[in-house]
Amino acid sequence: MKALFIGLGSIGTRHLINLSHACVRRGINLTVDAVRSDLSRPVQGDVHQLIENQYDEFAELKSYDVAFITNPTHLHARAIRLISGKANALFIEKPIFDSTDYALSDLGIDEEKKIYVAAPLRWCGVMLALKALLPRLQAFSVRAICSSYLPEWRPNTDYRLSYSGRSDMGGGVSLDLIHEWDYLVDLFGIPDQIHNFRGTYSNLGVSSDDISVYIARYPTLIAELHLDYFGRQSRRRIEILCSSGMVIADFVEGTLTHPDGTIQRFDEKINERYIREMDYFIDYIHGELSVSINSPQRAISTLRLALGVI
Repeated sequence: MKALFIGLGSIGTRHLINLSHACVRRGINLTVDAVRSDLSRPVQGDVHQLIENQYDEFAELKSYDVAFITNPTHLHARAIRLISGKANALFIEKPIFDSTDYALSDLGIDEEKKIYVAAPLRWCGVMLALKALLPRLQAFSVRAICSSYLPEWRPNTDYRLSYSGRSDMGGGVSLDLIHEWDYLVDLFGIPDQIHNFRGTYSNLGVSSDDISVYIARYPTLIAELHLDYFGRQSRRRIEILCSSGMVIADFVEGTLTHPDGTIQRFDEKINERYIREMDYFIDYIHGELSVSINSPQRAISTLRLALGVI
């Protein structure tokens, strides 16, 4: 497998390491090139040992089996357009774009190319168990929240200069925490109606939106979603009120509480979800799976929800 990474920040580095380990397990010979905006800045850890060539210009690129689009969100569209025709498959980090103004056909994306847009929260143990339980529930109402303190996300960096804190780079909770809408769509589909209030209300000093609140109407239930950057106590959970009681999936605690009060505990490291995701992606691009579980078309539908439109 010949792979290209466009951007090697923290998430790109994680994907590269997981891809390397997965290929070793499967006996796949992997070679990796990378496009980076600043070649003078060293890559993280020993990752340089996994990279054959590094470029700062797209014109120098060869042909690849797969390209990983892991640069800042506002640069995704340009990267996809420039790599079009040079990669047989694409792995695009979430969210797919910073707006819905892009036409997939203009970027060289068509139905034939194998493309997956990252959705790692779907692959954690709690979510997998919740999804298996859901068909047995008659849900009436859903409450979801993701609240955490942005200054603690990336130690030793100025959060105000990061992608998350800058609206001009596609940051802000509405897009940064699109995981929540992704899993809500995976569990319940696209709502019939949505209302969204968002803005910058804290004293964090960021230019991006630091709170976003949604109410969505489905045919058989109402969903509420709260996202923020300023919660001092990290909370990431979904509560499903149903005919048999309440189901609570807590992604911070790693627990799934059933209507009868029974608690399932999942003791797994965060990287486990990314390992499962990478294994899925390799199966997908090697032809064992024919349809992407998160195609560009689906990812754009989710993006529209995150932006408060349908």
